[in-house]
Amino acid sequence: MNQERETVLSGMRPTGRLHLGNLLGALDNWVKMQDQYRCFFPVVDWHALTTGYEDTAELRENIYQMVVDWLSAGLDPKKCVIFRQSHVKEHAELHLLLSMITPLAWLERVPTYKEQLRELQGREIATYGFLGYPVLMAADILVYKATKVPVGEDQLPHLELTREIVRRFNYLYKPVFPEPQALLNRVTLLPGLDGRKMSKSYGNQIDLSATPEEVKAKVESMITDPARIKKSDPGHPDVCAVFQYRKIFMPRTIGETEEACRGAKVGCVQCKRELAKALVDFLAPITERRRQVEAQPGLVEDVLRDGAARAREVASQTLAEVRDVMGI
Repeated sequence: MNQERETVLSGMRPTGRLHLGNLLGALDNWVKMQDQYRCFFPVVDWHALTTGYEDTAELRENIYQMVVDWLSAGLDPKKCVIFRQSHVKEHAELHLLLSMITPLAWLERVPTYKEQLRELQGREIATYGFLGYPVLMAADILVYKATKVPVGEDQLPHLELTREIVRRFNYLYKPVFPEPQALLNRVTLLPGLDGRKMSKSYGNQIDLSATPEEVKAKVESMITDPARIKKSDPGHPDVCAVFQYRKIFMPRTIGETEEACRGAKVGCVQCKRELAKALVDFLAPITERRRQVEAQPGLVEDVLRDGAARAREVASQTLAEVRDVMGI
């Protein structure tokens, strides 16, 4: 990779197979970034433990499937660094050192901290690791001296905390870290098949690994206009999940689709059938790359091993500098 390019870091927690929402919300952007930046893409398995430490039975399989999804979506390990966070111990060391200078009040005011405590009531997540995960996130970024971090607007407070930690560290010791800047994602919001937020817990997603038959079955289950009982009833596409998908995956015909729906010239069955074909065609290159990846036993392990070695080469240099300025 060209060392003169700006460095980008972005990761995902391995919580299960990726779906179309993950592709449009992050992976599509990552694939473009690998040609523009020096990119580090870790599978952040330690972060997965912050809210899911009780049951890790599927963690390794989730990691494997996530990397297969990444490669299938078009990430190229020759253009970017793909690795497991836990295989680069410098993340943990820098996390520890940064935690020494991070005021507790900074962590308690992170918006998602109290939000998730409320959302996950009944589960014991009021742990040291959960409170401190923004510091681990900062370490993930700073260990590579990343200058750009792809985030959605809701994640800006996390990045600002990283910038505050940078300023404090550089003030206390010596200027070591750059202040990372937000690279706001161009996100295409994709609702779930039932119109709610797309989530594996709702079962309302289409996985990137879905077969054509699975895609067709998922589309058949999609929620349409509840007020449209018969084909002859005029439709209201603005409340139809199928129409929302067609806007994204069949944009060229969206005008005539809306007119036909409102004028009762097309039925929901036909509309779904056309969408299913469009989605199968859209996923075809991803499906083919997945077939090629899965036909090579050991490929994922090789990618992660090589990525960890390349990541450690950079991270170890950063930690040597950190230890020097901190006098340890």
